[in-house]
Amino acid sequence: MPGLPASGPTGTRNARPSPAPGVRRSVEGRVSAVTAPVAARLFRIVAVAEACSWAGLLIGMFFKYVATGSDGVGNEIGVTVFGPIHGALFVAYLVVTLLAARVLRWSLPTTMLALAASIPPLATLWFERRARSRGQLSEPAPSAR
Repeated sequence: MPGLPASGPTGTRNARPSPAPGVRRSVEGRVSAVTAPVAARLFRIVAVAEACSWAGLLIGMFFKYVATGSDGVGNEIGVTVFGPIHGALFVAYLVVTLLAARVLRWSLPTTMLALAASIPPLATLWFERRARSRGQLSEPAPSAR
């Protein structure tokens, strides 16, 4: 076309521009906005937040069902507050776990263990410490092509 350069910055028409700083290109050539350090940090934050919301929900359930007043009715405010918060963080943990598993190249057993850790109270803390101590929350080794 008139007025357009005949070739891109690398001398070929089909050359892909380099991604922005902090953005990486996958092996397949797709651009991924989430780098390994970002995925690991996000996983750590959500895992701790999910465990804290579990603790809040358990405390709320204690006051609702165990520490009842003289009339036999418990205080529901803890469950009312922490129920939706925990629900949202639970779903966020599942999504972030799948994202981290892909970006950090976790094995299927590790991914399944991370997902299973979302169910027992405070198990996400255990898994986060386990993954960090085993180096599973750091930059994965480059894959051989």
